[in-house]
Amino acid sequence: MGELRGGARIASLVEELAEAAARLGMEVRRERLLREVGYRARGGACRLREKNLVILDSAQPPAEQLEVLLDALRARDLESLYLSPAARRLLHSGADQG
Repeated sequence: MGELRGGARIASLVEELAEAAARLGMEVRRERLLREVGYRARGGACRLREKNLVILDSAQPPAEQLEVLLDALRARDLESLYLSPAARRLLHSGADQG
């Protein structure tokens, strides 16, 4: 049961960070990324024409989607956005390591 709550918590953080990205003007797309032998697509942030995008692989588990969103948001100015203490902690923990 604890694992289920943990999974639900991770999924909640994915949604929170996707909403934060949208408030920053980033379009979050959930797509099934193509895979080939020997190549593993992960998703991430990119710029396409005039749009800032974050591509999430819909086939990835929420924990991996969370990492993609954290990577995309760490370089952004998030001070003006409300984020839960858990989301802020995750964003700052990775920034300290990098």
